[in-house]
Amino acid sequence: MGTRTVLDGAEVSRALTRISHEIIEANKGVAGLVLVGIPTRGSLLARRISDIISRIEGAEVPVGSLDVTMYRDDLAHHPTRAPQPTSMPAAGIDGATVVLVDDVLYSGRTVRAALDALNDHGRPRAVRLAALIDRGHRELPIRADYIGKNLPSSKHERISVRLAEIDGEDAVTIGDGPGAAALGEGAV
Repeated sequence: MGTRTVLDGAEVSRALTRISHEIIEANKGVAGLVLVGIPTRGSLLARRISDIISRIEGAEVPVGSLDVTMYRDDLAHHPTRAPQPTSMPAAGIDGATVVLVDDVLYSGRTVRAALDALNDHGRPRAVRLAALIDRGHRELPIRADYIGKNLPSSKHERISVRLAEIDGEDAVTIGDGPGAAALGEGAV
């Protein structure tokens, strides 16, 4: 099958703009809203969504970054990576509506780990989930509230999210690959 592009740069931008509008609408504005990205690409996407919302609403949305490496329940099954820095907005997350942002939603285990990690930083009023790609194959009862693209795939396929800040371009590709056996940054 090879590799094919399922979202190009313009489509990634449109998906993030749509997610941003959906977040604003669901939250009835930006009051009490905090975006928290899951490193590495989720953190970059959270920053982009914050920038889009700020342009639309004229108010800045606080952004944090939440490393979940040590909260994962599947460390023995997947290669580990060095933990990334965690940072929360100065005002914290207590009483806020937190939108967790990740690049690809797959088994749901990263999100479960993020929920555990979030508890160490405060008690939000509500937690929502935004994912650029939802590829299915959930192992836990978790679903995204905001999705850029549903991309049904087989477990042996590899989804790669490329972002300009790291990879020099914005694109999402799918192709034959080790799939779940090679979970890593930007590729699941």
